[in-house]
Amino acid sequence: MPRKRSIRLRCPICKKTVKSSDPEFPFCSERCRVIDLGKWASGAYVISSPLRDTSDTDGEGGSGKPSEDE
Repeated sequence: MPRKRSIRLRCPICKKTVKSSDPEFPFCSERCRVIDLGKWASGAYVISSPLRDTSDTDGEGGSGKPSEDE
């Protein structure tokens, strides 16, 4: 009978093993939670907007597909 694989979850700050049932999950402690919050507040972490490929638009507002008369 195959054994069930257990996933090892780690704290994103200090990399200690964390159980999903821990009260501070996904962090191992309040300290790591506050460090992560400070990184967001200082701008160390950012969520970028999706990159747009400028070659997809032809500047005419078309669908990017050639028309039948071309």
